[in-house]
Amino acid sequence: MAMSVGGDNDTTMSDINTTPLVDVMLVLLIIFLIAVPVVVSSVKLKLPDVRFDPTTTKPENVSLSVLTDPTGHCAVYWGMSRVTHEELLNRAVAKLRFDVARLGGPGNINPDDLPEAHVRADVNVPWQCVGGAIYNMQMAGFAKVGFISEPSAQENSPRL
Repeated sequence: MAMSVGGDNDTTMSDINTTPLVDVMLVLLIIFLIAVPVVVSSVKLKLPDVRFDPTTTKPENVSLSVLTDPTGHCAVYWGMSRVTHEELLNRAVAKLRFDVARLGGPGNINPDDLPEAHVRADVNVPWQCVGGAIYNMQMAGFAKVGFISEPSAQENSPRL
C-alpha cells in the first residue's frame, strides 16, 4: 500500500484509494461462488409414485433373490438354487441364447418378447451384492432388470 504524506505544494489530493473497493469486491465474489451452488438445485426429478402395482410376469422371466449368508458373503439364488457369480453369468447367457433360438433367431426378436430379470433383495443386503447380480445379468445381455419389493403394511402411508 502506498501512502502520500504530502508534498511541496499545498494542493488537495484528488486520487481515490481503490484498494478497499477491490478487497470488498473479492470478498463478495468468493461469497457468491460459495453460495450459488447451494441455492441452485442440481437435477430436477419426478420420483415415481410408489403404490401397490401388481407385477406382471412371464414364465420366461428370471427370478433372482439376493441376501447375505451367515458369514456375511453375498448369496444369489436363481429361483430356489444358490449360484455363484460365474454360474449366474453362464446360466443367464444360456437362458438368453435359448430364448433367442426359441423366438426364431435374432432377426425375429421383439424387445418385449425377451425375458426380464427380477431381483428381490433383502433389506440388509449390501449394495455390492445387488450391484454384482445386476452387473452379471446385464453382461449376459438382459436389457430389462427390475427390482421387486413388497408394499408397506400401511397402504395410506404418507409420502416423504
